[in-house]
Amino acid sequence: MDPLHDALRRDFASDNYAGAHPEVIAAIAAANGGHVTSYGEDAHTARLQELFRELLGDGVEAFPVFTGTGANVVGLQAMMTRWGAVIAPALAHINTDEGGAPEKVGGFKIVPVATADAKLTPEMIRAVAGSRGVHQAVPQVVSITQSTELGTLYSRDEVAAIADTAHELGLTVHMDGARIANAAAALNMPLQAFTRDAGVDVLSFGGTKNGAIGAEAVVVLNPDAVVGIPYLRKSAMQLASKMRFVSAQLVALLTDDLWLRSGAHANAMAARLRSGIEAGLADSSIRGVAFTQPTQANGVFAALPEGVADRLRERFRFYDWNEATREVRWLTSFDTTEADIDAFVAAIAEATTTSA
Repeated sequence: MDPLHDALRRDFASDNYAGAHPEVIAAIAAANGGHVTSYGEDAHTARLQELFRELLGDGVEAFPVFTGTGANVVGLQAMMTRWGAVIAPALAHINTDEGGAPEKVGGFKIVPVATADAKLTPEMIRAVAGSRGVHQAVPQVVSITQSTELGTLYSRDEVAAIADTAHELGLTVHMDGARIANAAAALNMPLQAFTRDAGVDVLSFGGTKNGAIGAEAVVVLNPDAVVGIPYLRKSAMQLASKMRFVSAQLVALLTDDLWLRSGAHANAMAARLRSGIEAGLADSSIRGVAFTQPTQANGVFAALPEGVADRLRERFRFYDWNEATREVRWLTSFDTTEADIDAFVAAIAEATTTSA
């Protein structure tokens, strides 16, 4: 066995831990032939535009980038001036997990809003949308994450209410869709319905967490909401010279709904994990586990009895979400199997009964 690769290992720390989907690997290999014009003037990138227009309607334009952080920085930067600010939940990835890149690279201020479920509401937006003129960065964009950092979902109506409020206040709307496939599968509606049709102006479309190696896209749903994306993508070091390989990954995901099928599978595995734990709690084979968030996509959040997380980590990796309350996060992926889930549930049962 290759000491650098354990094909049997499964963890629940992040969907980033999963490898690339075999169809994505095949697409990269297929793209690797001959000389192809660089910087996006290639058939794969052109096909990607067609696929996004099939999903989201005429007039949209996609800009492939390497990372989710890059997509967020480029997209948001294109939506505001240098004195602008972004209203976002305090738990938003752009606020907590991107190393300050939005503010340091993007050059804009984030206005974090405390929420119980990582979701903004129109009332929250109204409360912070005002400006004191030159003494404060001026709110210009509202950013929401779908699905959220707590695994929760915005309904189509919730997105529309946020967009209506933002537009009424002269703000535009950005959606961080690092896990957009999980959201679309859970909502069971076309992507356009809860993005463009609901009033979202710019979408960061995630691929890496859903089977790509390193491929995301800034998808402009409203051309009037942005300026200068081609230049900003270059200056943010997100312009791929051999873009065909980035685009080919996204084309593979969007072909025959692979992105959606993979997201739905990850969601189903999270539901299986939760139901397995619930069954264990009901028959007392699992003790002391308490769910802290609804399981609406591919994330399960739970508080564990003291010492249980350490026992489980002897075999599985996952992250603490709140050490003070012993809350942990478990994420499932496109390649998580039912056997993986069943083994993890059995390990939870063993760890909780041993500690009881």
